[in-house]
Amino acid sequence: MLDIHPTAVVHSRAEIDDNVIIGPYSVIGPDVSIGAGTWIGSHVVLEGRTRIGLGNRIFHGAALGGEPQDLKYRGESTYLRIGNFNTIREYATINMACIEDEATTIEDHALIMAYAHVAHNCRIASRVILANSVNLAGHVEVFEGAIIGGVTPVHQFVRVGRYSIVGGGCRVPKDVPPFVRAAGHPLRVVGLNSVGLERNGFDEDRRTTLKRAYRVLFRSGLNTRQAVARLREEFGADDDVCDLADFVEKSERGITL
Repeated sequence: MLDIHPTAVVHSRAEIDDNVIIGPYSVIGPDVSIGAGTWIGSHVVLEGRTRIGLGNRIFHGAALGGEPQDLKYRGESTYLRIGNFNTIREYATINMACIEDEATTIEDHALIMAYAHVAHNCRIASRVILANSVNLAGHVEVFEGAIIGGVTPVHQFVRVGRYSIVGGGCRVPKDVPPFVRAAGHPLRVVGLNSVGLERNGFDEDRRTTLKRAYRVLFRSGLNTRQAVARLREEFGADDDVCDLADFVEKSERGITL
């Protein structure tokens, strides 16, 4: 049953499904759609062309779907798309895209902690965790299962690979490869994310293979082109190693080493 607090301001054109709860003083704009089972706390602002899926939880003071903080934006028709079963904590801000018909996207089961900022055209995959006060610049891509520690700024167009973890308070100017731990000032790769991989169902054989691949890429003294060639030669079509090699080859900003 739809439950809208009497102090909330909900535009008549907003599309709100069944079993949605909207708390006190929240504001829902005319181009917003909200899927069933979503809970919205107090003083939340949902505006712009925002599409929210099923079973999300959006806490006090979050602001979603605002215009991008990009001086090139001139009112183009853009979107914010949020999938299912995400948790967005207090005062997080997530902006629409800045290019016609494009979207800022968050997939499923992500945790966006308090005061985090997700800028225009970011793509956040499923089961990502952004800790408190993480700041993503525009066009950042965070792959499945990655974790970014608190108070961490991520440069525009950077990619953070799947099941990697970035330490808190670290500046991220280059791509972070999949499966690794990165920390320090300047940021560097400090090991394989073995605990995270185990927690995400990577068995011992997969972890052992990735440890070997890690040594080739980061500890062999080869440059990245040579290391990628060695990975493909030694590990053949192993899915995880191919993912690692492909990620490095496609990097435009360079990778964290």
